[in-house]
Amino acid sequence: MFVNGEGRLRAGWRLLFQFLLNYTVAALVGSLLLAAGGAEQSTSSLNLPLYAGATLAAVASVWVAGRSLDGRPFSGFGLRFNRAWWSDLGFGLLLGASLISGIFLFGLAAGWVTVTGSFEGVEGRSFFPAILVPVVLFVCVGFYEELVSRGYQLTNLAEGLDLPGIGPNGAILLAWVLSSSFFGLIHLSNPNATILSTLNIALAGLMLGFGYVLTGELAIPIGLHVTWNFFQGNVYGFPVSGRDPAGATFLTTEQTGPDLLTGGPFGPEGGLLAPAAMVLGLVLISLRIRRRTGKLSLHTPLAESPNR
Repeated sequence: MFVNGEGRLRAGWRLLFQFLLNYTVAALVGSLLLAAGGAEQSTSSLNLPLYAGATLAAVASVWVAGRSLDGRPFSGFGLRFNRAWWSDLGFGLLLGASLISGIFLFGLAAGWVTVTGSFEGVEGRSFFPAILVPVVLFVCVGFYEELVSRGYQLTNLAEGLDLPGIGPNGAILLAWVLSSSFFGLIHLSNPNATILSTLNIALAGLMLGFGYVLTGELAIPIGLHVTWNFFQGNVYGFPVSGRDPAGATFLTTEQTGPDLLTGGPFGPEGGLLAPAAMVLGLVLISLRIRRRTGKLSLHTPLAESPNR
């Protein structure tokens, strides 16, 4: 019930252990921040110590669970920092920026977006270096969410689902869909969330995970995640997953178009423009990987035991 034929905990128990460890460490860091006098900023989206703590919790939980339960090194969760990895990271950064820019330009051309200001800093601080704070914040978010959602969860789901009649390819596809669905559900509690926004976040999970299931590396997902969020909030002034942009922004905008298309108070991820951009993202990722590797196939080692 608890262990497989190799004497390792089954995938479901590994996932539960990592989840609980991640939650415990994150809660501990949050409590320490409150005790240290960070109560006023505890709910602020610009509380960098809180996001740094979340990053620490993700790294610690994945490293401990990977080494003690999975038998995988930390690099085995999509973090092999070779030349190709950094090249794919650059592609992911460019892709996220381009997709959100496309949504912004479409809304601007349709008259649904109005630019009301530019280079807005925060009270008492100039635009530079205030803009660096959300940059660091979204780097943290992009890294720790991809490390946990794709790196650990998708990998363990794929291994656990590699059963007779399913096989490695089927297991990876199921893990990709299930982890993306969970990714959407955990955003259901975000401010201004709707059924459409939840479905769109799940689709975003598919887009983010696509590069991982094809390469076994987190480079494209991390890069795409970072600039997708940063350009939404702090370049174009849109809400990010239901939360208003915090800190300095390159542009200040107002949306007047139909919420069904623009996403309204949830931001672009809550409207029908986002799925179009995500489908385009899937196509561009596949073209990129096909051009770089000469093939387009699932990375089947994701479903294999590390002992193989």
